[in-house]
Amino acid sequence: MRKWISVALAILILFGGAGATQVHGSESPGWIDKTRVDQGAIRINYDVKTNIKTKVLIAKGEGKYTYTLTSGPNGVTFPLQMGNGEYTVSLLEQIKGTTYRLVHKGTVKLQLQDEKQVFLHSTQNVNWEPDGRAAKIAYELTQKAVGTEEKVKIIYDYVTSTIKYDDRLAFSATSSYLPDLDRTLTEKKDICYGFSSLFAAMLRSVGIPAKLAMGTSDYVSTYHAWNEVYVNGSWITIDTTADAGWKGTTTAFTMIKDPAKYKTEKVY
Repeated sequence: MRKWISVALAILILFGGAGATQVHGSESPGWIDKTRVDQGAIRINYDVKTNIKTKVLIAKGEGKYTYTLTSGPNGVTFPLQMGNGEYTVSLLEQIKGTTYRLVHKGTVKLQLQDEKQVFLHSTQNVNWEPDGRAAKIAYELTQKAVGTEEKVKIIYDYVTSTIKYDDRLAFSATSSYLPDLDRTLTEKKDICYGFSSLFAAMLRSVGIPAKLAMGTSDYVSTYHAWNEVYVNGSWITIDTTADAGWKGTTTAFTMIKDPAKYKTEKVY
């Protein structure tokens, strides 16, 4: 978890300071796939060059999210999680250090009747497949469940009972670390990012909107990740990482957390 503090600072330096170059980018439409905008997402299709760090910057008003782009045979999907309106999407390649050149730049307009749609689909940070292992487990666990609350509790119990915190990974993970749900399920351990990505993916796969949130919490001393889940008309806060650690101890806890104990900086 502590690694993400340095990541956030690096992003501020990268796109908030003098290190970014002002090179005009192409408006070529092929690199942005907008066919998933009605789901609150876009797909970036770009062949990342070997040994050249590539970033995707998605901005709306004062808000912005920066992602490291990796090559994928079917592109990489990113959420439009800052509400309806016009987004600016920029593709940047590293020149040296914190200096990047603008390769492509484009815009996309989001107009969702239900903005919860953004948090129902697979994206880079919550990456799952309908026929993937996480989705299959979620379906098998909840196929006889009645209602959203019961489904959430069943999946919560599975994650907090099955996955353990990976202290070694917490110290070795780099800024480019992304959860791999199959790896998490196989090794049965991960850091908070992996816990939250798995929980969100399993919930989304059974039709329950779930956010992966990052920021700080009164419960931990380092940068943290948790979930917000839409249940009965409102978003509730759930922290599977903390609860997995408290299971089997004398610490009393409940599944639903006080949102005042969490300060959200990013949502995926």
